[in-house]
Formats: sequence, structure tokens, C-alpha cells
Amino acid sequence: MTTALALTGLLDTARTARRGVGAFNVVLLEHAEAIVSGAERAGLPVVLQVSENCIRYHGGLTPIVTATQAVARAADVEVLVHLDHIEDTALVHAGIELGVDSIMYDGSHLEYDANVAATRELADRCHAAGIAIEAELGEVGGKDGVHAPGVRTDPSDAAAFVAATGVDALAVAVGTSHAMQTREASVDRDLVERLRASVPVPLVLHGSSGLSDAELRGAVRAGMTKINISTHLNGLFTRALRDVLDERPDLVDPRRYVSAGRDAVAAETARLLTLLAG
Repeated sequence: MTTALALTGLLDTARTARRGVGAFNVVLLEHAEAIVSGAERAGLPVVLQVSENCIRYHGGLTPIVTATQAVARAADVEVLVHLDHIEDTALVHAGIELGVDSIMYDGSHLEYDANVAATRELADRCHAAGIAIEAELGEVGGKDGVHAPGVRTDPSDAAAFVAATGVDALAVAVGTSHAMQTREASVDRDLVERLRASVPVPLVLHGSSGLSDAELRGAVRAGMTKINISTHLNGLFTRALRDVLDERPDLVDPRRYVSAGRDAVAAETARLLTLLAG
């Protein structure tokens, strides 16, 4: 069972210790099962993230979120359920009703003043329900926005945004990009240090699939706390399925090959969580 603002407590503790907390995206139920299995293997907490795209794929928020919550509640380690990159405010309200642990409201497509106003209103609603809220100033690379590799978040802008909105965590642009299938991006560690010194809440790194192990650890040591990874795990999941189907083209029972993807994600989840917490 989780407590009010569970994400805030988890991230604040990790921020103080300069440890990273893994936040991995759920696409299918098998992802939730795999990620939790990996977290239990590592003996470390994890955040299960459900994006607006995932919600759309499943035809609504309730089926995938309630299933993910059930997997989280049955875990032997701390597992939080987070809604990621939610632009539709109706989904924020629905998430509050379902009792998720945290929500990332993405108002980055709005003009700055409108983003601040909408985020502030939703932060008040989330906090009243005991739910943490994450936000960002600009969109992440791959979503036509500010987190493209060459763009950076200004520390003074970030501090002002947090003060104006009251959010509990902030996604910042420090060199990563969404949907990278190669691990060749790099993080501006000097900027991360300055952001950490300026911003009073934990920093969130989106697009972390493009970072090598050394870059991930460097980002955490510099001051990033919540580390979002999706594409990297999806690649492992898909390759594992392909390997089984290439070897056994006669298979028709999905459980016989999808389980290979689940096993691959579980193993990598355990490894990444240990790396981030080290």
C-alpha cells in the first residue's frame, strides 16, 4: 500500500542520497509484470508509468491502469503507478478518481502563462487528493519540442516555474530525446548540477533510453533523480519475441513467445535499477 504523495517521499529520499529511481513505461500488462519482477529481483522500488498514448491504445484509462495498480499492490517492493505525459485534463481527473500515485501533466504545448495556470490548477487538485504531480516547461525531443539534444532548460526559468505551479518534480532538458533506439546521447552534467542547485524539487530525466550506462550514472551523480526509460525496454521485449518466433515459427499460443519478452524486460529492469541506485 502507498501513502499520500508517495512519489514525493521516494524521490526526495533518493535526491538527498544522489540515487536514481527507475520509472519504466507499461505498454502491455506483461510490461507491468516484468518490471515488478525485476524490481523484486533487485530489491528496489520502481515507478510504473502509463502514458496517454498507451491509454489511447487500450481504449481508455481504466483497463490498463487498474490492471497495473493490481500488479503494483501485489509486489514485495514499493511500486508506484504514474500517469505520464498527460495532456488531456479529463484524464488527469480520471487518474485522480482511480487513485494513481502521481501524474505528469504535460502542458508544454501551451504558451508559458497558460501552462503555468493549468499546471497550478491541476497541482492543487492532485495535492488535495494526496497525489504528486510532475510537469515540464517544454516538450521532450521526439514530441516536437524543447528536449531535443541541442536544447537546454534554464535554471532560473525552472525555479520560477516550480514556484509558480507548486509541482513536486520537474522534467528538464539536458541533452536527451524521446524514442532513441541507440544509446549514444549525452547529458550536460554541469547544467544538471546548476539545475539541482536552483530547483527545490527532484529533477526528472525523460528520454533516458538513449543514454549508456556511464551516462545514466553520470546524470544521477550530477543530480537527476527520476529516470524515465521506455524505448530501450521495448526494444529488448521485441527482439526477444522475434528470436523465439524465428526459432519456432509454428508457435500460435502468444503465451509461448510473449513470455520471452517479459523475461528479457525483467532481467534488464533489475540491472538498470541496481545501476541507478548504485
